[in-house]
Amino acid sequence: MCAYILIAEDDGMQAELIRRLLVKEGHEAVVVFDGRAALDTARDRRPDLVILDVMLPGLDGFGVCRVLRRDADIPVLMLTARSTEDDLLLGLDLGADDYMTKPYSPRELLARIRIVLRRTLRPVEESPVLRLGAITVDPVRHEVTCDGAEVGCTPGEFAILNAMVAEPERVFSRRQLLEHTRGYDRASTERAVTMHIMNLRKKIEPDPSSPVRLLTVFGVGYKLVEGGALAGDRGPA
Repeated sequence: MCAYILIAEDDGMQAELIRRLLVKEGHEAVVVFDGRAALDTARDRRPDLVILDVMLPGLDGFGVCRVLRRDADIPVLMLTARSTEDDLLLGLDLGADDYMTKPYSPRELLARIRIVLRRTLRPVEESPVLRLGAITVDPVRHEVTCDGAEVGCTPGEFAILNAMVAEPERVFSRRQLLEHTRGYDRASTERAVTMHIMNLRKKIEPDPSSPVRLLTVFGVGYKLVEGGALAGDRGPA
């Protein structure tokens, strides 16, 4: 579950600690330091969650929460150094999804964030299973089958195959395929793409030395076809 989370916290060290925790969890996190900036940022791009300090300059957290709930019903987790019951009740009355007092445990904060996101974040619509001839790619389960048998792929190989199955017959240059491996295979290079193609042929071709599915288009790049092609389209990597 990856979320876009807005952190509104005027303590720079606390804000950076929270941001790092969230990024490590796989979320996208942005930090602002006052209430007005929190509202402007939330209006510019609606966050999946706002972590909101009560004692913000300009417009305090209660005011921000009130506007967020009125305008967009954005989930809010409030943080405060004030632990009075009145503050807690006010925050919850304004519609905060949760409320934590400082100091807090980073592990507990992450646990509370997970709970709020599970309750409020809409499930991501599953990508359809992609099929081309004997090849099947499941982007959600990160699974590949060929001729009915499961195929083990490295992250870089999977990224390339997923892109090519989604657009059969399209010719991809090495540079274009390299872009598809970003985020899957950080160390990938155009030379590594060539190796991925060679390894994929070993896994999906009846005869890797004479490919009929993953073809080379000389001087341009590679394309994936259902099976069989003109001899002029084929060639070694």
